[in-house]
Amino acid sequence: MSTQFCQLQGQRIEYRFVQFAEQSAGDIVMLHEGLGSAAMWKDFPEQLAAATACRVLVYSRQGYGASTPLRGPRTVDYMHQEARQALPALLAQLDVQRPVLFGHSDGGSIALIHAAEPGASLRGVIALAPHVFVEDLTVTSIAATKVDFAGSRLRTALGRYHLDPDSTFWGWNNIWLDPEFRSWNIEALLGGIRCPVLAIQGLQDEYGTLEQLSRLQRQLPNTQLVELDGCGHSPHRDQPQAVLDAASQFILRHG
Repeated sequence: MSTQFCQLQGQRIEYRFVQFAEQSAGDIVMLHEGLGSAAMWKDFPEQLAAATACRVLVYSRQGYGASTPLRGPRTVDYMHQEARQALPALLAQLDVQRPVLFGHSDGGSIALIHAAEPGASLRGVIALAPHVFVEDLTVTSIAATKVDFAGSRLRTALGRYHLDPDSTFWGWNNIWLDPEFRSWNIEALLGGIRCPVLAIQGLQDEYGTLEQLSRLQRQLPNTQLVELDGCGHSPHRDQPQAVLDAASQFILRHG
């Protein structure tokens, strides 16, 4: 299905569904990273739909892709707002019921926050390189991207995928480097998650260490962990087949 648009809380949101057969094993909702968009998943949604027999929903959050650009700076609780307000509103509007959330980086954190909500109705969460607390490594790597953006290479690359690459970049970069954001932490919420969780992390992730997964599993002992060698912050790009295999097995196991 081609890209469509809906109005959500006064904002225009781009989305598309991917489905290859009449019969579906349920829905997967993909949540992109902090500089991502629906288009930046490239053909991975098609691969995921084929591997799992699920219908896949891909969308760009406000401030990303062809969705309405940001109109001001982000706040420290922006991922909580997305998880508790925008995401459930989108699922209701598009009539997506009991999906598996498939989130990468910021998207993984949003998926976990949403899953911890008392009213959440999910079959599971697949989180790729999620953040559950702020690490020095993350802040250092994000600070370094300012140099790339100033040199125009990164800005040009983001301009291929976002209506307003400046607001997209600075909205993400500024809040992560805000001193108040250093205390951001969702560990206390994780014990409220009642659905199965699969967490995947690259051993060479430049934006987070395995301590992220360790803390997640500390709160949710039944979390399934997958650690990938030769893999950075984007497992679905660096090790796509490993991610597809783990995701399809997880979905098969949990119905």
